Amino acid sequence: MRNTSLRFGTSLLALSTVLVLGACDDDPVDHDDEHQDPVGMVISSGGVDLVTVNGNTVTGTLTYDAGEESPHLDVEFLDDDGDRFTPEDADEWLRVTIANTDVAEWEQDEPGEFGGHVHGEAAGATVAVFDLMHGAVNSASAHSDYKSPNVPIVIN
Repeated sequence: MRNTSLRFGTSLLALSTVLVLGACDDDPVDHDDEHQDPVGMVISSGGVDLVTVNGNTVTGTLTYDAGEESPHLDVEFLDDDGDRFTPEDADEWLRVTIANTDVAEWEQDEPGEFGGHVHGEAAGATVAVFDLMHGAVNSASAHSDYKSPNVPIVIN
């Protein structure tokens, strides 16, 4: 009887160990199976690419006049193969941070949408950072799945 209990206990321990070790590969923050991870992005307007980001390389500048609003700008992300995509999950959204809001501001028609407008506030230069956020729109618990390098903005 004691030998049977020992075997059962050992088997239970072995099974528990396998299950725990298998679960260790699951990263609760890593959502690779749920959405694409960008390696770059493209900002376009009216079908014309204005800025392209590949890794840390930024090509192009957003240039507008003071006192004016840009046309609607669309933001798409690039996957490992260079294919464009716009996230479709309801809990993925775009946050744009402009370094000097005295020069330019960013406005979205809908909070978190993958696009918006640059408002030229005053002549000068600044930069914007585009974050693909994951979590409820504007929530403190949301985190960035992708952060662009500085994208130049020039206001004439």
